[in-house]
Amino acid sequence: MKLAILSRAPHAYSTQRLRSAAESRGHTVKVLNTLRFAIDLSGDEPDLQYRGRLLSDYDAILPRIGNSITYYGTAVVRQFEQMDVYTPNTANGITNSRDKLRATQILSRHNIGMPRTAFVNSRADVRMAIERVGGAPVVIKLLEGTQGIGVILAPEAKIAESIIETLHSTKQNVLIQSFVAESRGRDIRALVVGDRVVAAMRRVASGDEFRSNVHRGGTVEKVELTAEFEEAAVRSAQIMGLRVAGVDMLEGKDGPLVMEVNSSPGLEGIERATGLDVAGAIIDFIDNQVGFPEIDVRQRLSVSTGYGVAELVVHSNADVVGKSLRDSGLWERDITVLTLHRGASVIPNPRSGVVLESGDRLLCFGRLEEMRSMIPDRRRRRAKVRKLPKAAKEALTED
Repeated sequence: MKLAILSRAPHAYSTQRLRSAAESRGHTVKVLNTLRFAIDLSGDEPDLQYRGRLLSDYDAILPRIGNSITYYGTAVVRQFEQMDVYTPNTANGITNSRDKLRATQILSRHNIGMPRTAFVNSRADVRMAIERVGGAPVVIKLLEGTQGIGVILAPEAKIAESIIETLHSTKQNVLIQSFVAESRGRDIRALVVGDRVVAAMRRVASGDEFRSNVHRGGTVEKVELTAEFEEAAVRSAQIMGLRVAGVDMLEGKDGPLVMEVNSSPGLEGIERATGLDVAGAIIDFIDNQVGFPEIDVRQRLSVSTGYGVAELVVHSNADVVGKSLRDSGLWERDITVLTLHRGASVIPNPRSGVVLESGDRLLCFGRLEEMRSMIPDRRRRRAKVRKLPKAAKEALTED
């Protein structure tokens, strides 16, 4: 395999480990500065130049795109995609995960546990937003912040309002999130590669610091994840469109709360904490994909008119709960179950005797009209009536 690592830091720990892991496995690998590419859109076929010369052929790329060059970096990745060069992290996946608001919006539609979050623009809406996430103390996050920079804990609502007003005056966009007290100073980083967690560590903040980032003096320790935490990490990465990702989670009293999905996770802390060859796992995954690539059935599978691939969720009140696939009636409706997802387990090509349970997710191929008829009617959104505190009611009258 000929691999290009897109990185502006060739001597960084992560870049060096990925390079050495690839070379030790007999692959040809180059570290290429993302900003030295020129995107060529003048011909009939998409192309790239590097340092003024036509780029040679590569089997795969591994993007290590920093926050400061997200726009240009994702444009380069997108061009590689147009050239049919494999990348574990797509340009859309990187863009989605890099924008904290967009990432939260996407994950919130897929039953991923997260701290309660609000986003407002008007000063008059700030107090109500604070109440909606559970009241003070609240965490205020800059949308563009990284490594714990731009994350502020406001102990009181008045202080939070002042901080947000100041940030808004400097044209900064911020998220308002609930403070998860039981997780103060601790979080979990799970390194997802493909459809599994290859390593996980717990980060613990130093002293009174509530941010556990290693860059802020935090310490790390190896941790064994429960199936619930593994599933949350893998699903979050896949929903973002990332096959290699660091998923940061808080240990909430009711389970994992996803804070962030990182498309260029650092490897130093997690490899030293766990003693695992994370870089090697990433290289092996890319090699397997180049040798036997997965097909994006949504974009690349040509089928007969009226047929397609869709995911069906088995709801608790569905007629098929408690029935085997053989007796479910799916085959009679010209629907074939390709894969069954149950919690953190994946059952490819499930046998006819498998009994369906509430919460199962079925990846199916069949007649689209039949599959569409099995989806429950979408519930209408009902207006929510909340009792607002006096201060919030008064804020409604402000300009």
